[in-house]
Parts: sequence; C-alpha cells; structure tokens
Amino acid sequence: MTDGTSRAASPESRIPAWFSMPRSVLLLSGGLDSYTAGAIVKADGYELFALTLRYGQVHQQEVLAARSVARALGVARHLEFGVDLARFGGSALVGHGEIPKDRMLEVSEIPSTYVPARNTVFLSLSLAWAETLGAEAITIGVNALDYSGYPDCRPEYLEAFERMASLATRAGIEGRPFRILAPLLHLSKAEIIKRGSSLGLDYGLTHSCYDPAPDGVPCNRCDSCRLRARGFAEAGVEDPLVRGQAR
Repeated sequence: MTDGTSRAASPESRIPAWFSMPRSVLLLSGGLDSYTAGAIVKADGYELFALTLRYGQVHQQEVLAARSVARALGVARHLEFGVDLARFGGSALVGHGEIPKDRMLEVSEIPSTYVPARNTVFLSLSLAWAETLGAEAITIGVNALDYSGYPDCRPEYLEAFERMASLATRAGIEGRPFRILAPLLHLSKAEIIKRGSSLGLDYGLTHSCYDPAPDGVPCNRCDSCRLRARGFAEAGVEDPLVRGQAR
C-alpha cells in the first residue's frame, strides 16, 4: 500500500476537530469520468480522499493520469492500493484476451473488457477506508447511458451496494449510513464533458484508452477511445489529447 502524490501528515492529524466539511472517498481512475465526478462532489462541498487501484491492468497510464488529476482536484490525500485481479484473469484489461477494436458501440453483450466484480472489489475497499476516515460518502464516476455493457455500472447495483454498506459496517449500524455518490450516472458522455468544461477541468490530464502505445498515446480504436471521441464531438468541445497528438 503506497501513497500516490501526497505524503503529508495523516489527514486526521491535520484537520481540527471542529471542522465539519463532509468527506468522500473518490474512486479515481485517471479517466475523465472519475475526474468530473470528483469535481462535481467537491463543488457540492465535500472534502475528497482519492483512492486509485492498481488491479493488474496491462498498462500504467491511467495510474499516472490519476496522480495528475488528484493534484488538480486538490484532494486531501491520494492513496494508491494494489490488488492484483490479473491473478484471476477473465478480462482483456488484465491481459486475458485481446482488446476489442473498431467495433460497433451499441452492442448488448458484456464486452471482454469487463473485469469480473471489479466495482464490487473497488467499492468494498473504498468503504473500508471511508469508515476509517469517518467519511459519509463514496464517489464513483460510473455512467449507465453511453455504454451499458458493464453490469456493475447500473443504478440498481449501486443502490444494492449502498444498502449492503449500511448493514455491513459499524457506522451503518450506529445510524450513520454511507451514500454512494454517482453524479454522472444518467448523463451522456457529451453531457459529462460539458459539465466538466463548465467547472474548468483540464481533460488533457486524463487518460481513457484501453490499449495505449508504450509512450501513452491513445490507440483511438478501442471502445473507450471511441466513446470519448464521440462525446467530445457531440459536446462541440475539442479534446486536448487529440490536439496534443496533432502537434
């Protein structure tokens, strides 16, 4: 277990007892969705504690991006945590099979980039840290509209996890239930980008590609790259990563 960017004293020791700003653990991947979700929740008055998972993904670009995004968000602490889901396999994102390219985005089957139970593992780890911090919420940047192939991005899944969190924790039993904040859940990718742009976010810090080149350049062909490109086009906003590649 390592800290990403912040190595200051424990947040508990730095924050006066009278300070009552609500806290949220932010699941931070380095993508534009988690960046935007974090910015929205911060604007709503929450203090953010960012958790980035190194889960055995085949590249580290999203972890590097998460460090930049954490700095931009001004999180109280950024924690990087290793849990090697690649040991189980079962997903192209951890090296088990090929990353699909150039396929139609509106498909009904669960794609090979689905990581079995990933959000359940991630939310459980976030829950443990949130209870330790005395946080009242967990923020996650899931989105169910543009691409609904992942079963753990559905509203009913998040509602079920929130109920479980109240049953499975001391805080919940003592009448302090946790909230799962998913401010992007019912937004299209274009709407997410417009909202983030209105908050002044620098999407050039983010990374979306499932299969980048060794130097981090996006492939522009995987599902995530194509969804990102469509979102920026529909939002009428230039993607700073594309601008950077054109130079």
